[in-house]
Amino acid sequence: MILANRPVGIPEKNTWNYKEELIPEIQDGQILIKHQYISLDPAMRGWMNNSKSYIPPVEIGTVMRAGTVGEVINVKNNTNFKVGDFVSGWGGVQEYSISDGKNYHIINDKNNPIHRYLGALGMPGMTAYFGIIKEGKIKSGDIVLVSAAAGAVGSLVGQIAKIKGCRVIGIAGGNEKCKYVKNELGFDEVIDYKNDNIYSALKKYCPDGIDVYFDNVGGEILEAALAKLRMNSRVVICGAISQYNNKSKMKGPSNYLSLLVNRATMKGMVVFDYKNDYPIAIKQISEWFQQGKLKSNESIFNGIDNFYEIFLKLFNGNKRGKLILKI
Repeated sequence: MILANRPVGIPEKNTWNYKEELIPEIQDGQILIKHQYISLDPAMRGWMNNSKSYIPPVEIGTVMRAGTVGEVINVKNNTNFKVGDFVSGWGGVQEYSISDGKNYHIINDKNNPIHRYLGALGMPGMTAYFGIIKEGKIKSGDIVLVSAAAGAVGSLVGQIAKIKGCRVIGIAGGNEKCKYVKNELGFDEVIDYKNDNIYSALKKYCPDGIDVYFDNVGGEILEAALAKLRMNSRVVICGAISQYNNKSKMKGPSNYLSLLVNRATMKGMVVFDYKNDYPIAIKQISEWFQQGKLKSNESIFNGIDNFYEIFLKLFNGNKRGKLILKI
C-alpha cells in the first residue's frame, strides 16, 4: 500500500495506491522477510501529515509505515539472521520487505503468539507500561482514569495500574465495550462516553478527584478530566484520537489552570524514548501474562487488499483491543 496523497479529515480509499511488483534479488547483507501480521495503529493517521512531529512523515509514493512481524525466508551474507527466524520491525503495509536487519528484533519466545509482538509485547504494550509507570508515576492507592479503555493501549494501562494497587476507572464507548472493560479486564468502574454525561459520571465514580489521567483521546474528555485533578496529580498525554481527523484546528482544554491550582503536571510521552528499556517491559509483561494477571484482545482481519476498510476501524469504534492485519 503506497501513500498517494495527504488526507484532510478521514482518509479516503484513494489516499493509498495498491501496487504489485516482483520481489527484487536481495543484496549482500540483506534479509527477505515474509510478513505474517501488520499492526494498525491510530498514530498512522498522524504519520501521513506533513508536519513537525516526533517522527518524519511518510513520504508520498512510499510504502505506508507500519509495524510488522514475519519470517526471514532468505539471507545473503548477514550473520545476525538465519532463514526461519521470526522478527519484529517496521516492514510497512506490504507482504514482503527487504532490510539490512537494523531495527529488526528476533522473536525467541515459546510462551506468546508472535502477533502479540504487535500488541501487548509491541508498541502498545511498551506505551502502556512506560506511560503509566514512568510518566504516570503510579503508586498503590492512586485513583487512575484511562480513556479509550477498551483499546490496545488503554486496556493495558488500566490492567497494569490494577496490578500496582490502584483504583481504576475506564472510559469507553458503548455497552459492549464497557462490559468488557469492567467484567473481563477488571477495571473498578467504567464510563460510557456515548451514553453517560461525562461530568456527572466522573463526579459519581471519582468524588474525590483523580491522581493520574492517561489520555488517549483529547477533546472534551480531556477537558472533563482536568476538572477532577487532585493535588500533585499527573496527566499523561499519549494520543488524541478524537482530534486526528479534524478538518479544523485541534481543540485544546480551556480549563488548563486546573494544573496550576492543583500543582499538577501534564506531559506528552512518546514510546520511542524508552527503546533501550524495551526488554525490561517485555520480560515483565510476559511474566504477567504467564501469571494470569494480564489479558489481551486482538481484532485480527485478513488480507492486505482489505487494508482500507480495516484501517477505518481505528476510528469508527468497530473493533476491540489491538487491530491487526493478517497476511
